[in-house]
Amino acid sequence: MSALIKRFLEYLCVNIEKMRRSPLLVLLVFGCSSLFAQDLTLVKLRNETSRSIKKDPDTSNWNWKQGGMYNFNLSQSSLSNWAAGGDNFNMAINSFFNYYTFFKKDRHGWDNNFDVNLGFIQSTSLGGRKNDDRLDFLSKYGYKIDTTGVWYISGLFNFRSQFFDGYSFGTTPVFTSSLLSPAYIIISAGLDYKPDNTLSIFFSPVTSRTTLVLNQKLSALGKYGVEPGQKVNRETGLFVTVNYNNTIAPNVTYRGRADFFSNYYNQPENINLFMTNLFTFKILKNLSATYNLDLIYDDKIRIFGPLKQSPGLQIKSIIGIGYTKSLQQKKKVIPNLMKAVSTN
Repeated sequence: MSALIKRFLEYLCVNIEKMRRSPLLVLLVFGCSSLFAQDLTLVKLRNETSRSIKKDPDTSNWNWKQGGMYNFNLSQSSLSNWAAGGDNFNMAINSFFNYYTFFKKDRHGWDNNFDVNLGFIQSTSLGGRKNDDRLDFLSKYGYKIDTTGVWYISGLFNFRSQFFDGYSFGTTPVFTSSLLSPAYIIISAGLDYKPDNTLSIFFSPVTSRTTLVLNQKLSALGKYGVEPGQKVNRETGLFVTVNYNNTIAPNVTYRGRADFFSNYYNQPENINLFMTNLFTFKILKNLSATYNLDLIYDDKIRIFGPLKQSPGLQIKSIIGIGYTKSLQQKKKVIPNLMKAVSTN
């Protein structure tokens, strides 16, 4: 299976321009990547059947679990009398912070995840500008509804925005975004399929998606789907989010998420996409290489093209080597008070 998936992915890489015009193909890429990762995991498990395997400590009884990861990458280059040309000086700084808290008790489960991405690049020809800026909080509560323990009826809340002003650079910089401009708020109820601790597929037929544009200048221009002069746009539609987090090879971990939203009342065929992928390649204890690929498509974001009035598939790709630190994982068990009273 892995060989077939590899050939399929190579075909998509050759036809990347077609993918730009059809964001639905990105769903195929994500699905195939997940299958490939699962295939590698199965191979790893088969290789370990010949030796005894210790019980995973995460299977121990716990109610609260919290932890996270911090990553900091720095790259720099300089040129002097370089015939091929280029910037005399170029420096880039990128950082990623993740913190999570999980709760489980009986049939109840509550997952909280907080991500922050920040990046800055400085060069002699273009000056200083950010190359990454994302604030993302996701909270999901679920109640187990089947005996197999894989289906949950769940409620989801997601907030996503940025910290600093953003510009589109061409002949002259054009102001395009700012804090809470835009910001996206999703409130959703539906079914969550969780066959194990690595995969979650959440499906909701009833979802409220709110877009905020609080900056007065951007609001007056009617950016990000809000009416000119307004600051809020509300939509109702179908929402699907897929999360996958696993060790796919020795010292290689993958963390991916793909969100899809379709507005019932306004061009439901134009599916909004938000997808993030993070590969971490551990080199030494606190030294790792990372590859981050983000894809965004929203038909209402019309700031591209020659006239800056067209939608487009947004692609962000960052490769770095730097310091990676996993926050100490903590687990807490809530004592059963009723049991304690009965024993006394």
